[in-house]
Amino acid sequence: MVFLSLVASHSQLDLETVAQISASADGLAAASVNGSAAINGAVVLATCNRFEVYADVEQVDDATEHLVNTLADSTDLSRDFLAKRLTTLEGEPVIEHLFSVGAGLDSAVVGEREIAGQVRRALTQAQQEKTTTSNLTRLFQNATRAAKDVGSNTDLGLQGKSVVSVALDLAEELMAGDRDWSEQDVVLFGTGSYAGATMALLKERGVKRISVYSHSGRAADFTSKRGGFPLTEELLPQALREADVIVGCSGGGHQISRSELEALRVKNHPLIAIDMALTHDFDPTLVELPDAELITLESVRMAAPTEQAMAVHAASRIVKKATAEFAAAQREREADFAIVALREHTKTVLDAEIAKVRAQHGCSAAAEEVELAMRRMVRQLLHIPTVRARELAGEGRTDEYVAALETLYGLELSEPETQVAKAQPSEAQASTPAASCPVIPEPKSA
Repeated sequence: MVFLSLVASHSQLDLETVAQISASADGLAAASVNGSAAINGAVVLATCNRFEVYADVEQVDDATEHLVNTLADSTDLSRDFLAKRLTTLEGEPVIEHLFSVGAGLDSAVVGEREIAGQVRRALTQAQQEKTTTSNLTRLFQNATRAAKDVGSNTDLGLQGKSVVSVALDLAEELMAGDRDWSEQDVVLFGTGSYAGATMALLKERGVKRISVYSHSGRAADFTSKRGGFPLTEELLPQALREADVIVGCSGGGHQISRSELEALRVKNHPLIAIDMALTHDFDPTLVELPDAELITLESVRMAAPTEQAMAVHAASRIVKKATAEFAAAQREREADFAIVALREHTKTVLDAEIAKVRAQHGCSAAAEEVELAMRRMVRQLLHIPTVRARELAGEGRTDEYVAALETLYGLELSEPETQVAKAQPSEAQASTPAASCPVIPEPKSA
C-alpha cells in the first residue's frame, strides 16, 4: 500500500484552471476505485481554491495514469496538461501535505478556519460513497487531529482568518465615505455552507439588510434558518439596484453579466462585488466598470495577511511531529503480516510438540504442566522478535526483517495474502487423538 495524491491548488495553478478541474469532483472517487485495480480507495478534497485527490494504491504509476485519464475525460483539459501541471505526491509527503492543508498552513489565508471542516467533510463523503479504505480513514482522521492541535496550541489557531473574512476586510477598505457595514444593503448569492458562513460573518460585522438569491430556489428555506430576505427572480433586479455590496457564493453556473449590473446601477457610489465562487457568479469584466469594485479569490490570495512567523513555525512543528508519528505507525503496520507469519509458524511447531506430549501422557496433570511451560517459553521467545519487527518497520526496514525470517525459518513472505492459508490447521492436526483433551489457553502475547 502506498499513499498517492494529485494536487491542484492556488499555489500551483490559476484559480480558473482549479475551478475547471474542481467541476469534475462528483463521482471521481468512485470512478477511480471501480475503474482501476491499482487503486484501493480514494478521497476527493475540493474547496474554493484547491482540488486534491488522495488515494490508497498498489502501484503508483498505474494509479497516477488512471487518475489523470479520468480527470481528463471529465474536463476539457488534456492528459498532457494535467500530467505536467498537477503536483504528484507519494508516500510520506502525502501525509505531511494533508496535515498542512488541514491546519491551514497551505491556504491562501494562512491559518484559515474553514479548511479543517472541509477535510472532515471530504472523508465523510468518501465513507458515504464507500470509496475510502482503513488507511485513508486513519490518514484523514489524524489530519483532523493535527489541525485541532494547531488550533488549540498555537496563536495561528486563535488569529486565523477565513477567506471570506479577508474578502470582507478588503470590501471595508473600499466603502465610500464614512459608511460602515450597518448601512450597507447586501445581496448574497448562494445557499450552501459557504454562503452560510458568509451570512454569519456579515451579521458579525453589523449588516442589517441582507437579501439572498438562489438560482435553485432555496433562498426561502435558507433565510428562514439564518435570517435575511429571500429573493425571487422577479425581485432580484430591484435588489441589485439598491445594493451596495453583492457577494457570490453560488458557483452554480448562473452568472450575473456586466451589462445587467451596468443597466441596474442607480447608487451614487461604486458597487462592491465580492465573488467567492470558483466558477464566478459575476462577470469578471465587471472590474472594467468605473463605478464597480471587484474582489475575487485571486484578490484574497494576493492580499491575505502574513501571519506571525512564530505562530507559523509552531504550527509547522506540530504538523511535522504528527506526520512523523503517523508515518511510523503506518510502517509498523507493514510488518504485521511478518509477525503473524512468525507466530503462526511457531504455533504450528508448538502444537505439534504438545500433541506428542498428550499422545504419550494423555490429559494428565503432568502433561498440562508441560504444556503451560512450553507456551510460556514460546511467549518469551516471540517477545523480542515482535518488538524488533515494529522497530525495524518504523525505520522503514521491514524488508530486512522479512528477509531474515525467510532465511532462518524458510518462510515464504513475499505475498502477505498467503499467510491466511498457512494459518489454517492441517487435516492431520485437526484429527489428532489429543484434540479430545482440554485446550490450555495460550498466555497473552507481548
